[in-house]
Amino acid sequence: MAAELSRTGLRASDADRDRAVDVLNVAAGDGRLTVEELDERVTAALSARTVGELAELTVDLPAAPGGVEVKDVVRIEQQGGSAVRGGAWVVPRRMEIESSWGDVTLDFTQAVIADGSLRIDLDMRGGTLRLVTRPGVVVDTDSLAIEYAKVRTRPAGDAGAPVVLRVEIAGRMQYGRIAVRPPRRTLFRTSPTP
Repeated sequence: MAAELSRTGLRASDADRDRAVDVLNVAAGDGRLTVEELDERVTAALSARTVGELAELTVDLPAAPGGVEVKDVVRIEQQGGSAVRGGAWVVPRRMEIESSWGDVTLDFTQAVIADGSLRIDLDMRGGTLRLVTRPGVVVDTDSLAIEYAKVRTRPAGDAGAPVVLRVEIAGRMQYGRIAVRPPRRTLFRTSPTP
């Protein structure tokens, strides 16, 4: 009992917090948590001081399956189509995106981020590359060559949030646009009934 108590009273490390956030994201992707519950628990996990506080946030959830397997490369190749990565998808270390006159959306709001960086090698003509971010996701487009294209980047809220993922976009965009933005807010919010 004393050993268990001392373990839960240990100070949490950044790696401990990251593991808890991964478990929460996977649980939300499985439908075990609502978006509101996910937001509350992730906020609490990022500010948790002890291992015990983190354990309380995940005690009613299954553990992330054997640590999350992160792929080295994921490739999206399309013509005139639409590709979406959303929900609790596992962010790879690198993506190769080749698209002609199609749209690609990468939604990081509930993504499982096990590695701190993602490089996107882009070869896109026409269409839109859309990145939906959350606090702590930083996007760098400095290595991107553009021709008759538009790049628009809007940070996701809290500028003081710790960086959980650094996305570097390199390659070429022609006759299209890149939009980096936070998730859209709904106009009408329902208040809980007493």
